[in-house]
Amino acid sequence: MIPLVTLLLDTDFYKFTMGQVVFHRYPNIPVRYAFKNRTRSIHLADFIKERELRSQLDYARTLRFERSELDYLRGIDNYGARMFEEDYLEFLKNFRLPPYDLAIANGEYILEFPGAWQDAIYWEVPALKIVNALYSQARMRALSRFEQECVFATGKIRLKEKQTVLRARPDVKFSDFGTRRCFSGAWQDYALVSMAQEVPRNLLGTSNVKLAKKHNLMPMGTSAHEMPMILSGMFDDVSENPMRLAQRTALEDWWDEYGQGLSIYLPDTWGTPFGLSLMTAKEANEWKGFRQDSGDPIQIGEIGIKFYESCGVDPTQKLIVFSDGLDINQMCRVVDHFKGRIRCTFGWGTNLTNDLGFEPISIVIKPIEANGHPVVKLSDNIAKATGDPVEIERAKVFSGYAGGFCEQPKY
Repeated sequence: MIPLVTLLLDTDFYKFTMGQVVFHRYPNIPVRYAFKNRTRSIHLADFIKERELRSQLDYARTLRFERSELDYLRGIDNYGARMFEEDYLEFLKNFRLPPYDLAIANGEYILEFPGAWQDAIYWEVPALKIVNALYSQARMRALSRFEQECVFATGKIRLKEKQTVLRARPDVKFSDFGTRRCFSGAWQDYALVSMAQEVPRNLLGTSNVKLAKKHNLMPMGTSAHEMPMILSGMFDDVSENPMRLAQRTALEDWWDEYGQGLSIYLPDTWGTPFGLSLMTAKEANEWKGFRQDSGDPIQIGEIGIKFYESCGVDPTQKLIVFSDGLDINQMCRVVDHFKGRIRCTFGWGTNLTNDLGFEPISIVIKPIEANGHPVVKLSDNIAKATGDPVEIERAKVFSGYAGGFCEQPKY
């Protein structure tokens, strides 16, 4: 077996930013994360052998943070202050990934990660990266050597095409968000270095902390849906509307931990209109902006502009980070639409790091339970909703979810 994940730093930056908040405030909340394959036409157990998957997951559990990795995290700056505090780094020094549960049903893997929140939170990225890489290897094994060479040639040609567009569009700024669903770790490294060399004016950084350290790039990322989702499970027994309390608590905890440095809000856990309605005018003025991760980007951007205007905030001074299933044409279209109205940047994922001719699979790992209660995500695209159907309907009531947009996720 050749390990696919060899360093715990080979993960997205937001696992550490969220991890520190969890460590300081909610370390021992019992949670359960679950893997979900959203590509219905592909049954992963037909491609990935269970023993291969177990071997890779088991190897990941042997990993420990190296001193150089912790030193790197120690040196990351947050507006003149250290991003990560020493008590959190001391926790990471002795950290190991907790046990997992794995089974097969109807050709699909049932892969879950139970444990204390401070531990289970770190499984998402390495597990998704392992599954994607094993799937890529299986697809490649079915090809001749010449056909395999053509796959990489296709990937290089498509990278070149993207770079040609970007050279003419210095206004399209992006970060690599492609770790979780990359074709392979080596290909993500290659694609990132290629972009850094060929279009340095466009590339802002990468979410992959290992690659940020290796290539002296900015590590990028803030928070994800799991923060309010798990908090809603914690508050299910104590609040008439646990979603509302969870979203407010997530906002306040984040600002208390990081201030303006990481103040990019993610409002779409139960729909962007609901999420923005819980932000005060003072917060709208103080926070840098928000991230769009579902729904129609133009529509959500317009909602954001109207929200800022209603708070007496100049939208041209705010930022939207678009990060949902992007390709180069869509990025250019969004920049052109919002030019002079609000600032735009992009978290470019699967289409950047897994565009070699194979149709990528759409896989995610999300929390499904917290503190003994089921938790759900709706998003601005109901096709991306996760969780028990009964609980999804309950969440719609709590959040006043209007829905309307439904499109099968591409990535």
